[in-house]
Amino acid sequence: MKVAVISDIHGNWGALERVIADYQLQGCERVLCLGDIAMAGPQPRMVLDYVVNKAQNWTTIQGNTDKMIAEFNLKMYDKLSKTYPVMANALLDDVDIIEDEYKKYLASLPERKDLVIEGVTVLMVHGSPRRINEDILPNMKISEIQEMIGAETADLILCGHTHVPCGYQTLTKQTVVNVGSVGRPMTGTPKANYAIIDFNRGSFTVEHRVVDYDYEKAAQLVRARGYEGSSELSDQLIMPLLRHL
Repeated sequence: MKVAVISDIHGNWGALERVIADYQLQGCERVLCLGDIAMAGPQPRMVLDYVVNKAQNWTTIQGNTDKMIAEFNLKMYDKLSKTYPVMANALLDDVDIIEDEYKKYLASLPERKDLVIEGVTVLMVHGSPRRINEDILPNMKISEIQEMIGAETADLILCGHTHVPCGYQTLTKQTVVNVGSVGRPMTGTPKANYAIIDFNRGSFTVEHRVVDYDYEKAAQLVRARGYEGSSELSDQLIMPLLRHL
């Protein structure tokens, strides 16, 4: 069974639409979504409408920015303004335009999910098994990854959050895969990232996928939202350097 694993859509409908077309073409029967669905993107309401009402065979967990939208308060905004004011303004604008039913949906999502697919135990997290906003990045020490995993026993641990794809094989023979970002990649190339896991009777293979989409249109839509700092986030879609939330 082929399973598409996506993360960090960040309200980018154009990117998600192209990824959906790609994983359908590749014959994926199921989708695992690792969170950060809406925040700071060109079309958060359109993405949420699809995920809530139209997505079929999806299993979805909560990302840290989903939690921010669902639990928004002024104390949170003030704190974020001191460290990342552009993203704080994006959050404020998202909270203003996203319907309550979608906020309730984001609030209802679990922070992690354990699954068994074709005899393989799978753990879905957003950041790491121990923290929703912890970074798993390329070129880390295996000892660091092992510490993050702790006592988890899943054969395959799937994560996102950093917007940079990578993967590790641990000393306990577990596989950790960061699938990157659909809607706000930070790889230096403005293309959507996701992964396909091909499960087969207790074993699996991992394929990282890179998909073209109209990032210039997406950037224009972000800029048109007009909140302070939207032009900076727009530029990041064209020149995607490492800076995530």
